[in-house]
Amino acid sequence: MKTALGAPTADQLAEAREVIARHLSETPTVTLSVRGRPVLAKLESLQVTGSFKVRGALAALSAVAREGSGARVVTASAGNHGLGVAHASGLVGVPATVVVPVNASSAKVAKLRSYDIELIQWGSNYDEAQARAKELADTHSYKYVSAFNDPWVIAGQATVFDEMLRQAPQIDQVVVPVGGGGLLSGILLCAADRGRADVSVVGVQPAVSAALYHVLRGATMAEVVHGPTIADGLAGGGDDDSVTNVIAANHATPFHLVPEAQIRSAVAEAASVNGLVLEGSAAAAYAALAEGIVPVSGSHVGMIASGRNIARDLFIELLQESLAGH
Repeated sequence: MKTALGAPTADQLAEAREVIARHLSETPTVTLSVRGRPVLAKLESLQVTGSFKVRGALAALSAVAREGSGARVVTASAGNHGLGVAHASGLVGVPATVVVPVNASSAKVAKLRSYDIELIQWGSNYDEAQARAKELADTHSYKYVSAFNDPWVIAGQATVFDEMLRQAPQIDQVVVPVGGGGLLSGILLCAADRGRADVSVVGVQPAVSAALYHVLRGATMAEVVHGPTIADGLAGGGDDDSVTNVIAANHATPFHLVPEAQIRSAVAEAASVNGLVLEGSAAAAYAALAEGIVPVSGSHVGMIASGRNIARDLFIELLQESLAGH
């Protein structure tokens, strides 16, 4: 695979750890009961923006701030990365434009409107929003910050697992929800950097929208068909030349696909059994463990509860579905 960008260096991983520690509180790792099995869950759902994405955004915008150019950044997002960029913009003083699809989660759009950023709704999916963001970058000389294909973003996401390893050093397997692969790549690099190659890292994607799964098996992004999913943070295409593709391939990362019905039911189960509000992206990891989609290979399995930003009406609908099923 050809890649235009390199993986983050050890210095970038260290710098990202320092930046995130300075600006964000650690999220806890707790033990859930998932169908009777203890599961270590890293609660990124408790992040200030409701998702882990603020980590990568903060690392990337801090790097722009250190350059001192005064440049505006622009990004495309299904919502959570945009929220991360918006929050980081206020913390480090870098102006930001965020482009989201017109059908982005209403919960995420409402939160984005509370920030002092330029918000643009464009296109019917992530790919179209990304094309518009890149066009703005070219036209106005903005700095484009990818949601995943950026070494600083990956370095920021690596801090999720850096904290988890300190909080639960006994972990020997972790299930990671995957969209473009920024979080997955960060976790893989963190495990290597911390000498924890013994931890099995497993990626999960929604079965109806699994770009990286198919690309790692020889497809191009244009060939991947995307269906509707409540795991909107994992939906849509990535980049054919993304460094995240290379990192996942180099680590021979196993992937598993999660059916939509099981993602939907996992949102309700996580709430009723464990008291967690999870958006669809996080629920994909929960469902993969609850339904036995991911074979458990270790004694101490964990998951990344990646976010909580689910629209209220959808959350109520999923709870009602669960009640009707019982």
